[in-house]
Amino acid sequence: MVASAVLGYLPDSRLKKWINQYVSLSVYKMLLRCIPCLVTFHNRENRAKGGGICVANHTSPIDVILLSSDNCYAFIGQKHTAFTGAIQRAMSRSGTDHIWFDRFEMRDRKKVSQRLKEHVEDPEKLPMLIFPEGTCINNTSVMMFKKGSFEIGGIIYPAAIKYDARFGDPFWNSSRFSMVRYIVMMLTSWAIVCDVWYLPPMVREEGEEAVDFANRVKAEIARQGGLVDLDWDGQLKRVRVKSTLREKEQEEYSKLIKND
Repeated sequence: MVASAVLGYLPDSRLKKWINQYVSLSVYKMLLRCIPCLVTFHNRENRAKGGGICVANHTSPIDVILLSSDNCYAFIGQKHTAFTGAIQRAMSRSGTDHIWFDRFEMRDRKKVSQRLKEHVEDPEKLPMLIFPEGTCINNTSVMMFKKGSFEIGGIIYPAAIKYDARFGDPFWNSSRFSMVRYIVMMLTSWAIVCDVWYLPPMVREEGEEAVDFANRVKAEIARQGGLVDLDWDGQLKRVRVKSTLREKEQEEYSKLIKND
């Protein structure tokens, strides 16, 4: 937070960009050692490049630290308050093009889509890091990817993250634990052991729907990480099930009964 605040006073230049990247990598590497976290990176030649979008499955806020210790990213995510919100505001002062939004605000969604389009058109900008599930999932599966980040074009750089829960469970259940309590839990765990696989870059094929592209990327991440590929919306833990989803499941169940 202090480093981001200091960087905010520097004028925009190549020097500021270099300092920001150096400080960012150094800070995230130190954070990894504080947790403590043991990470093994695979296929690092596939790391995201400027103007691209890195998408990954999401288990914990630690995901951001893991990936950012090995590459510099601009972040996009839900706008928070309290301690997490303070961190987001400090990061924004560094001059990096982070995007924070309210997931339930339609006007924010339109602004996010427009800013993403502008971002991928500029190869000089840092790659954007996105967790398309939109919420933390419990390290056993990959749930529905929101299609927004797959509609705008550009190159997608998938990353699969898998934790070894034998040493410590990194899943953040935000409905049960505050961010501060979660951090204390992680700091007092035996260890956080994790593997990160960088997959080959993927692009949307001609005539391919954004939903189909998102599912194709999700399937590759699930396969590499040894995770279950599910079509369920991870937000169901917070909101009521949509009637259309219930009707679809009822229809599938009725087919099973008829076949029997």
